[in-house]
Amino acid sequence: MNLTLHLTDNCNMDCSYCIREKCPKDMTEEVLFKACDLAFSRGQRAGLCFFGGEPLLKKDLIYKALDYCEEKSAKTGIRFDCKMTTNGSLLEEKFLERAKKANLGIGLSFDGKAQDICRIFAGGKPTSSVVEEKAKLLLSYMPDSTALATIAPQAVPYYFESVKYLHDLGFRKVSFVLAYGKKVNWTDEDLVALREQLEKTSAYLKELFLNKERFFMSAFNAKIRDCISGKNPAERCHLGVRQMPVTPEGNLYPCTSFIGDDDYLLGNVFDGINEAKVIEIAKKAATPETCVNCDLVKRCTNSCGCSNRMNTGDENKVSPLQCTYERMLIEISDALGEELYQIDRDRFIKYYA
Repeated sequence: MNLTLHLTDNCNMDCSYCIREKCPKDMTEEVLFKACDLAFSRGQRAGLCFFGGEPLLKKDLIYKALDYCEEKSAKTGIRFDCKMTTNGSLLEEKFLERAKKANLGIGLSFDGKAQDICRIFAGGKPTSSVVEEKAKLLLSYMPDSTALATIAPQAVPYYFESVKYLHDLGFRKVSFVLAYGKKVNWTDEDLVALREQLEKTSAYLKELFLNKERFFMSAFNAKIRDCISGKNPAERCHLGVRQMPVTPEGNLYPCTSFIGDDDYLLGNVFDGINEAKVIEIAKKAATPETCVNCDLVKRCTNSCGCSNRMNTGDENKVSPLQCTYERMLIEISDALGEELYQIDRDRFIKYYA
């Protein structure tokens, strides 16, 4: 099974849109190893995602988890996969050497040209120059790494510029998502500007396609790929099933935004999973009632209980922001897909099917 280990609730950055409250709370080795055992307890694959706070504040726990799980995998024959999301500021060669050996997938939280607008160090210093150098170091070891950008309203004017910057830096996989939650305030003007940036980005992706460059940008690629395959993106969200967070204390929840809510507590690494509670909560991940009759219901991530909860306080209620964003993204992605298909059908299918 897949678990997201919140190794610490502390972080060395103070990002303006972050929904997590920082505090000096770290996972113990006892919880760590129990979580590893739980990941190996069912199925033929164990998956861990190292998360935080900033997980690299607890490098020692990551090293111990990798050693423990690799040994456990060798003994049991169960496949072990691992990944990590980090702000990158603490990356170093020694860690990257170990990460490469473990085939640890790394997602670098990096907002590109908008980095210093929202992502600053605790204390107020800018982070862009530090993270740019760390990004180059990361790519030298793991060229397939992904840049993860979170776009707040004030960063919208830098959206397209950030896509190009990250591409030119060497990333071939990028993920751009909107900043959600109570710390951001989107206006109609922001969304108009966002559409303009998405259209510029679409034109840039067409340019890369014409140059036969393969570049994965999740927002566009996922919409085009799902359209081709007929897959409903909402099916990828299963509360408490796909990727279960583990808090520093060892408690289990269905998703990050539910941490601390006793109504969504699914057990802990010591006593195990409350299967009845998992089933009960998984049933709540249905399509919101307001979306049932929408023409785009099977093209939209409307059932993501985590983002719905961040936006509206209700996992079964979609916000106007998400609805508007999904509609514009689907429209622009479909137009791009049709254009690329007409340019080179075979290469389009190879890239997106």
